[in-house]
Amino acid sequence: MSEERSRGSDGKDLELLEEIEGQNVEQVARQRLHDRVAVRTKVILRPGNSSQVRELKIQGLTGDLSGGGCRALFPVPVMVGDIYRLEFDIDWLEAPLVLARCLRCRLVKEDVFETGFQFFNPIDLNPARRRNAGNDLLD
Repeated sequence: MSEERSRGSDGKDLELLEEIEGQNVEQVARQRLHDRVAVRTKVILRPGNSSQVRELKIQGLTGDLSGGGCRALFPVPVMVGDIYRLEFDIDWLEAPLVLARCLRCRLVKEDVFETGFQFFNPIDLNPARRRNAGNDLLD
């Protein structure tokens, strides 16, 4: 088997692997659309449909927030692809109704699930930064 064939017909496989190996956390963060704010605050999750809003209410804790989404921990799994209403602790963030799609949910331990949400409309975190200057910012 020739070296050319083991690398792929045009060597692109090797180039792709080298690119992946060269990536790091800082490069990934630079590609994000929104800066993240590391904050631990209460969040309430409810179904996105008005007809179902009273059927489910789960309290969780945020891990980080950005203008376009958040990461949160919940005691039960959240269905990936579904739309939810997120209500954040008013002492930390004065946001109107936040509708978001669950992009991922993974088991961290027996009763802890890490979820990732993408907001349908961006939120403004600047007032939150002024209120909570002591929180660490991930910029």
